[in-house]
Amino acid sequence: MSDPDSSQPPDLLAGMRNGAWLDAQHFPALTYAIPGVIPEGFTLQVGAPKIGKSWCVLGYALAVASGGYALGVLPVDKRPVLLLALEDGHRRMQERCRSLLGGDPIPAGLDYLTDLRPGTVIPTIAAWMSRHPDDAPLVILDTLGKVMPPAMAGESAYGRDYRVGTALKRLCDERPGSSLLVNHHDRKAESADFVDSVSGTHGLAGAADTVVILHRERHEQTGLIMVTGRDVPEGEYAVKLADSGAWTLDGPTLADAATAAVKQRATAGVGDRSIEILDLVGKHPGGVRSSDVEREIGPDARRYLARLADSGRLVRPRRGIYQLPPIPRVPSVSMSQEQDDDGMGHRDTWDTGLGESA
Repeated sequence: MSDPDSSQPPDLLAGMRNGAWLDAQHFPALTYAIPGVIPEGFTLQVGAPKIGKSWCVLGYALAVASGGYALGVLPVDKRPVLLLALEDGHRRMQERCRSLLGGDPIPAGLDYLTDLRPGTVIPTIAAWMSRHPDDAPLVILDTLGKVMPPAMAGESAYGRDYRVGTALKRLCDERPGSSLLVNHHDRKAESADFVDSVSGTHGLAGAADTVVILHRERHEQTGLIMVTGRDVPEGEYAVKLADSGAWTLDGPTLADAATAAVKQRATAGVGDRSIEILDLVGKHPGGVRSSDVEREIGPDARRYLARLADSGRLVRPRRGIYQLPPIPRVPSVSMSQEQDDDGMGHRDTWDTGLGESA
């Protein structure tokens, strides 16, 4: 005998909420694996080949697995870590860990794999996460290119990228507090918007909760970490790459590194005379008069000030007053953020090409 209700259409508004319900909710605060840089959820880190991305994420992995300091100065909570080091072998992993740790033992809290069978990345990560359901684990995939499936028949490049990104994001959505950091190459092209540097279409960046750009000019040891995302305030921080492979923040705090990033951008590609003026202006956060700069630097200072302002390296808040551009707001890692959950219980299904229907 058939169920008399089986022919009834589903209630499409079953999961609808109203403003009063939303106003009464108390959502947990957003957590960070790396304060101010890597929050919970799916983070896509992008950078040019051979600039030190793998060294960077290995440093993160070792810091979190031991409960130490990321980027040299940022204290992190100890969490289980899985590093999918798909471009490395055991010997290279050992050598790099020892180089970064400077004699300290490799933390037992670091699990790693150097090889995956094709199409198994999603179930592999899910299986490992299931071992740590309450530990807010960190998973690092290095790199996405090693597991990226081909587009399906009739599927656009954007569709493939968004399908893959959504499958990766869902791993974290189903395990609140966990973090998945994925290393990926850039487009090798300059862009005014740094998110446009993500290799491929906008599908990957659109699916990610957070996008982090690691930038360093070839043969330079200074660089920038740029952060943007759905729940995190945008930030830009100056970093340095040591001979050991370790990335460190340029300053004792995120705020100091943000100030250093503004100065780094302001002095990029300018001559010694301009750098001298920028250094002087930087010593006066509230602004400095052109006459004072002229008195300190020389009679040609006004001409340099005008050029630096026209190029955006300086700003003029008032007539005759110059200062460095404003420093972006540095995030508070304890800020309250809502979880990205619609509460509807809906789940689209399709073959991700990564080993699981998502």
